[in-house]
Amino acid sequence: MTQVLLVETDQQRRAELKSLLQSNGFSVVETEPPGIDGDMFEGLDSGHIDCIVATADLMPELGRDVLNRAPVVLVDHKDDARQAVAAMKRGASDYIVAPFKSDELVAAVERAKSRVPESAGGPLNMVGASKPMLHLFDLIAKVAPTDSTVLIEGESGTGKELVARALHAASTRHHAPLITLNCATIPAQLIESELFGHPESGTGGIRSGTRRGLLDAADGGTLFLDEIGELPSQVQARLLRVLQDGQLREFGTTAARPVNVRLITATHRDLRKLIASGQFRDDLYYRLNVVNLPIPPLRQRGDDVLRLAEAILYRTAERLSKSCTGFTQAAKDAMLAYPWPGNVRELANAIERAVILCSGGGEIETDLLAIDSAPVPVAETNPPASDQTSLEDYFVSFVTANEDQFTETELAQKLGISRKSLWERRQRLNIPRKKTRKRGPRRNSS
Repeated sequence: MTQVLLVETDQQRRAELKSLLQSNGFSVVETEPPGIDGDMFEGLDSGHIDCIVATADLMPELGRDVLNRAPVVLVDHKDDARQAVAAMKRGASDYIVAPFKSDELVAAVERAKSRVPESAGGPLNMVGASKPMLHLFDLIAKVAPTDSTVLIEGESGTGKELVARALHAASTRHHAPLITLNCATIPAQLIESELFGHPESGTGGIRSGTRRGLLDAADGGTLFLDEIGELPSQVQARLLRVLQDGQLREFGTTAARPVNVRLITATHRDLRKLIASGQFRDDLYYRLNVVNLPIPPLRQRGDDVLRLAEAILYRTAERLSKSCTGFTQAAKDAMLAYPWPGNVRELANAIERAVILCSGGGEIETDLLAIDSAPVPVAETNPPASDQTSLEDYFVSFVTANEDQFTETELAQKLGISRKSLWERRQRLNIPRKKTRKRGPRRNSS
């Protein structure tokens, strides 16, 4: 049942709105705070709030501490057009003017629920209301306006690039470019020229100029280096020099010029272990780790699984022109119980598959999600808080423990990655694939 938090300072109006919402099948939680802010959630033992219906009189106090929790529908009793425009600019999902019909309010609440990723998410439409995510949103708000380097740490599929984009969007550099590079996707022999540029040859092999590198292209803006743990050692040294001196030396010259770049990096690996094994420079690590932003895995985010599922379902159904309306209670219970080793990426893949297979619209059943009702427990293979085991250790443990009972395609789906990525990681981590079981005789098609 959809749960609505009703915020109205006038007692009679509050009673009328409560009656109207309840008569249309909504569960209503009431509060009468001095303002519409994060404090009104204190003491509420109400579980997940799907939508907030509030008086427009409190609109000037509407802020991110509220919008991060749930979409907001404002009810205006004065019919002030300027206030309506201001409310939408602040991030309200909908704005209705009294007097209104009951179905208008119902439609506004349903629209607000559907637009969770557009209006009620955290920074840059990030969805989450769990304590770990609210803490992350708070850190992003504090760190974004600075020029400090940021190291984002989290498992694969948790949304590290989205956090980087949120940092850039809320920074003073938002008008300048955000340049992104995944260090794991560029061959080691090419990544240096990608970052620092290289000479271009003209006719007859004569040098015709220098191709700009990404550091140069990001001048005045932000450079995001994903999977920084894959950066070759010689490139680490050059990057450290740029961070220390704030200058970029073009290829083949002794002259250096100032470069103004904010650097954000991300990794799913334990860089401290890489430092201990000599694979990563400790001086570069300290330069990168001025501010550390850890992203919690999906299994630690509680009801955020359902919030994300609803947001992803709405977006996916719209993109695929399907009419799936939601999830059955059994499907919701299964999603909450499942550990999601592939995090948000695996959740998105499961929902897209379910939307494609869902026939005739309606609610999505558990079997369409194709997640095990009793999956192999990941808690035993996940690193305890005191032992910062890298995700690669978890990957090795998960694959070796489950490769006998799952096909390669199924393993990849469980991890939220492609079969190609699974094969590449097997090669890099030296996990040979076991010989497949012998198949029966091929049927004669004639």
